[in-house]
Amino acid sequence: MNHSDVAVQSRPTASGGPAAPERVDVSRMRQTIAKVTSDSKREIPHFYVSSEVDMTKATEMRADLNETMPTENRVSVNDLVVKACAMALQKYPKFNAFFQGDHLQMNPDINIGIAIALETGLIVPGINGCQAKSLVEIAAASRDLIARAHSGTLRNEEYSGTTFSVSNLGMFDVDSFTGIIYPPHAAILAVGRVKEQAVARNGQVTVAQMMTATLSVDHRVADGAEAAQVIVEIKNLLEKPVVLLI
Repeated sequence: MNHSDVAVQSRPTASGGPAAPERVDVSRMRQTIAKVTSDSKREIPHFYVSSEVDMTKATEMRADLNETMPTENRVSVNDLVVKACAMALQKYPKFNAFFQGDHLQMNPDINIGIAIALETGLIVPGINGCQAKSLVEIAAASRDLIARAHSGTLRNEEYSGTTFSVSNLGMFDVDSFTGIIYPPHAAILAVGRVKEQAVARNGQVTVAQMMTATLSVDHRVADGAEAAQVIVEIKNLLEKPVVLLI
């Protein structure tokens, strides 16, 4: 390429030159998401632990439960995950705490935010008092939040007061991802889709319903070994799902 080639390529087009970049204004919600996520990644030292969860028994139990319930009362995979998280957080309350510089704020209630994707952006309303709710009650609260999120009738206070978050992209055919911690939370659980997968058991290959779960953790609050205990506890609860009915 010589100088004449450069000159030819840099000449204005017949329409008067290259098109100017288009300006697309960012919605107020997107600005809020940008600020929250940027602040989180800048201020919170994230680390991640993942585990493969065998959801075979959980999906079978869910199917059996839903056969006995009206359509509007059915339990979702995400409801099972939220219930498992609530039980795990009771055992490991540090992951339900907030880092406050020289101390941890230990929150008495487990208020789990569920990430809901809207056309305008992501919102995380909360199911309050999950430690005292049954699986069916969590499912009912979740359905109510999702319905009102899509109708735009959530109250402002339903966006605040959460202590932990669950994000599920399984319905979008995503296998795994890592979530950004929602300040001032200490952690967020991200789960992908439940899919058939060949697994080895006792020297035999069988097909199981598998799901990848990834816990993002604030390193100021906990270390890797502690996070491992939490993700394994969630895994064990989901793999022995009858305990979720207690």
